[in-house]
Amino acid sequence: MSTTPHKTQRYSPPVHHRVWTVPNAISFLRILSIFLIGWLIANSDDHPDRLIWALVVMAISAASDGVDGWIARKFDQVSDLGQLLDPLADRLLIISCAVALCISGVVDWALMVLIVARDLVMLIEIVLLAQHGYGPLPVHFVGKTGTFLMMCGIVVLVLSHISDAAPLFFFAHCMGYALYWWGIGLYWISGIIYIVQGATLMRADRHA
Repeated sequence: MSTTPHKTQRYSPPVHHRVWTVPNAISFLRILSIFLIGWLIANSDDHPDRLIWALVVMAISAASDGVDGWIARKFDQVSDLGQLLDPLADRLLIISCAVALCISGVVDWALMVLIVARDLVMLIEIVLLAQHGYGPLPVHFVGKTGTFLMMCGIVVLVLSHISDAAPLFFFAHCMGYALYWWGIGLYWISGIIYIVQGATLMRADRHA
C-alpha cells in the first residue's frame, strides 16, 4: 500500500494510514492492561497476591512495547495511528501505576504531579504542532529511557510493598525511589528536547 508524505517525515520515514495492523492491536491490548494493573495495585491491601499479578501483567505489557515496534518496522506496518498509540500507552501505564501507588500509600502525590505536568506540556505542544500541519514528534531515546527507569522504579516499589522484612523493604523502597526520580528527570529532559524540536519546526514555518 502506498503512503502519503506528511511533515513529520523531517524526523521519521513515511508511515501508512492504517488502523487494523498487528502492532496497533498489541498497543490496544497494552492500553487495556493498564487499567487492570492500576486496579490490582490499588486494591492490594487485603489481597497482597494481587501485587504479584500486577507485576506479571506489567512485565507482559512492557515486553509488548518492544514487540509491536519490532513488528511494525520488520513487516512495514508503521502507521500514523501506531505512532500515537505507542507513546499514549506508555504514558497511561506510567500515570495509572503512579496513581495506584499513591492510593496505596507507597509513593507521594508529588511524583504524580510532576509526571502529569510534563504530559500536559507535551499535549499543548501536540496541539500547537497540529495547527501547523505536523503530527506528534517521534519518540526520543531519552524519553524511552526515562519511561524504562520509571517502570523499573515502579516494579521495585511494588516488590518493596510485598516484602515483610523491614531491612529489605527499606533498601528496595530507597532503590525504587531513586530509579523513579532518575526516570522523571530524564522524562522532563526529553520533554525539553521535544519543545525545542517543535519550536524549531514552527519557527521555520513562520519564516517560510
